[in-house]
Amino acid sequence: MATARDEGPNGRESEAAVHLAEAMRRKSAVQTELAAEGTGWNARSVRGSGEAEGAVDGHERSGTDHLMEEVVERGNLLAALHRVQANKGSPGIDGMTTDALVAHLVGNWPELKARLLDGSYEPQPVRKVEIPKAGGGTRTLGIPTVVDRLVQQAILQVLQPRFDPTFSEGSYGFRPGRRAHDAVCAAQRYIQQGLRWVVDVDLEKFFDRVSHDVLMGRLERRVGDRRLLGLIRRFLRAGMMADGVVQERHEGTPQGGPLSPLLANVLLDEVDKELERRGHRFARYADDCNVYVRSKRAGDDVMALLRGLYAGLHLRVNEAKSAVARPWERKFLGFSFWDAPGREVRRRVAPKAIASFKEKVRELTARNCGCSLGRVVEDLAAYLRGWKGYFRLAQTPGVFRELDEWVRHRLRAIQLKHWKRGRTAYRRMRRLGASERTAATAAANIRRWWHNAGKLLNAVLTVAFFDRLGLPRLA
Repeated sequence: MATARDEGPNGRESEAAVHLAEAMRRKSAVQTELAAEGTGWNARSVRGSGEAEGAVDGHERSGTDHLMEEVVERGNLLAALHRVQANKGSPGIDGMTTDALVAHLVGNWPELKARLLDGSYEPQPVRKVEIPKAGGGTRTLGIPTVVDRLVQQAILQVLQPRFDPTFSEGSYGFRPGRRAHDAVCAAQRYIQQGLRWVVDVDLEKFFDRVSHDVLMGRLERRVGDRRLLGLIRRFLRAGMMADGVVQERHEGTPQGGPLSPLLANVLLDEVDKELERRGHRFARYADDCNVYVRSKRAGDDVMALLRGLYAGLHLRVNEAKSAVARPWERKFLGFSFWDAPGREVRRRVAPKAIASFKEKVRELTARNCGCSLGRVVEDLAAYLRGWKGYFRLAQTPGVFRELDEWVRHRLRAIQLKHWKRGRTAYRRMRRLGASERTAATAAANIRRWWHNAGKLLNAVLTVAFFDRLGLPRLA
């Protein structure tokens, strides 16, 4: 009798079903084990994002020494487990994947819980990853192990409901129910109200230079559980492994773990509150802060104020990337602004974001990639959908139409180069419906890819042709 492994596609489906059933059994075992431990279950609703719904006032110190019990509480841990598995992500230094996390917890949860409660849990070093930044250079990420990600997520779900309601209205980054688009729209409102100067502040390597002592001081004002404070400090000080060598860390909270964004907001909230106290209009997303004022002189005063406030947190303003200027001369979260007729302020994609878009498309549509046009479109489509999803907020449809035409131009050039010989190009173009003259002209100048793609191929590789291939339109 054939087994599930040698029955072709149906066999593979059966094997997948077996794996799924095994995964569900393991997850159920974790739930049973957690339930059997009597950790003090509370009825708490959890957001789809894995962040707790409820919130205490949070303006004063929590006063409880039992926050760690809330961290390891069954419902909180299961919500954290679901979130970590949904986020997937790459393994840390131990190589464990999110798929292997449930099996690991089945045999190790009691010991893990005990170490969290008695304060002896030691996070592992994070894995260093360098990713390129749009404006050049690289950004350092620190990828924790999946077990450490689970613990950080569980801590986040306990602390965020306490801290988030007290954060400034001008803070938009990494907060439930808020996103970058909200910050951009707030900036647009301020400019429309006549605040036509912006203090655009960028912090120098913010996530790499967070002072552990300053940050822990801010946390200690609101968190009473010494075990939890100690664990957070150990997460901050966990080393970073690069090329097999662990580097010690005495400052910084590298991006990559679930807890880092909340810690950044806790630290920078002090600056937000001072801006609010002085009546300034601002929008901050992580370490990008724009303050809107009525004059250049007022902007210079605010810039001086911010330098002093950030210095008090042991942070430095990146002078090369910060300025007091007109809003349409600067970018904010990839967007800029322009004056439409009637002095209506509208959103647009910042020129640097368009330049980065074209650079990425050139990379994905390199004419020597060796892939078929269909495969190139398939890879490109994922990027275009993500880019469109973010920049759909721009109020410049003409720009999107121009970018659509430019992308199709590049794809036509790829197809022409793939045909290689004039004879092949002539035959393929005739098959696609080109006139004899058009096909012959393109074949005679086969190596003028860009020139021919902009004129002769339009008649056969039409917009509808690319629609059928699955190429998304930006406009």
